[in-house]
Amino acid sequence: VHLVESGGGSAQPGGSLRLSCVASGFSFSTYAMAWFRQAPGKEREFVAGIRWSAGNPDYIDSVKGRFTISRDNAKNTLYLQMNNLKPEDTALYYCAKSKGFMATPRAEYDYWGQGTQVTVSS
Repeated sequence: VHLVESGGGSAQPGGSLRLSCVASGFSFSTYAMAWFRQAPGKEREFVAGIRWSAGNPDYIDSVKGRFTISRDNAKNTLYLQMNNLKPEDTALYYCAKSKGFMATPRAEYDYWGQGTQVTVSS
């Protein structure tokens, strides 16, 4: 299993970034996937998750209405569109493969990417 994130970088408050995660080594279309993030000195937290069918995604409250998770099963790729970014969104963002079903606890995910840094500042 291999997960490779890209698309991170620096943005000003109110700006946008789009993260991508290319997956390989497993049947991508049959697993729920998620984005997590970890800020310095904080625990890694669930940000958004999406079922294999792409229906009914889930988000933490702080990103609802600003972030959109999506997937392209034909391209084995997971996305996170981040709009109206805030300084508190600054973190290392990780793509994660679920053990099967979408869930929020880290323990329900068995493979992780290397992370892509998102920094929001003026």
